[in-house]
Amino acid sequence: MKIKVGFGFDVHQMREGHPFVVGGVTLDHHAGAFGHSDADVLVHAICDAILGAANLEDIGYHFPNTDPKWKGISSLLLLKECVRLIGEKGYELGNIDAMLVLEAPKIKPYIPAMKAHLSEVTGLDADDISIKATTNETMGFIGREEGVVAYAVCLISKP
Repeated sequence: MKIKVGFGFDVHQMREGHPFVVGGVTLDHHAGAFGHSDADVLVHAICDAILGAANLEDIGYHFPNTDPKWKGISSLLLLKECVRLIGEKGYELGNIDAMLVLEAPKIKPYIPAMKAHLSEVTGLDADDISIKATTNETMGFIGREEGVVAYAVCLISKP
């Protein structure tokens, strides 16, 4: 059996009045992440972890922000494609461990719904998906709520 680990990172700027989609869930907040797709920072970091583990470039390579077909798309569809791509190479996703860094809103109430979305798209059991959040202690662009960051690692294996 071959086992590989992937790491992903993403950052998006926040805009007042913009929807804030994280893990496929729209959060109740005055501002949201802005980007070419739905700007789901968590899913983007997970996609990069999965693609990186299988040596399949990164999210920008497969879903460039210069291509209008990805404009406003749900990032869960991008995640589904990433899982399909590693499957073509004979890999299966084993688990996801992710961390969000933002000042607000509090993420804990949304985690079960996020895990349910990610589980449905990836085929993983919700128990194999970890989502955590922390603040940046009011420092920097995160502390000023100008941006949001996500980190993710994943394990893939090939029998």
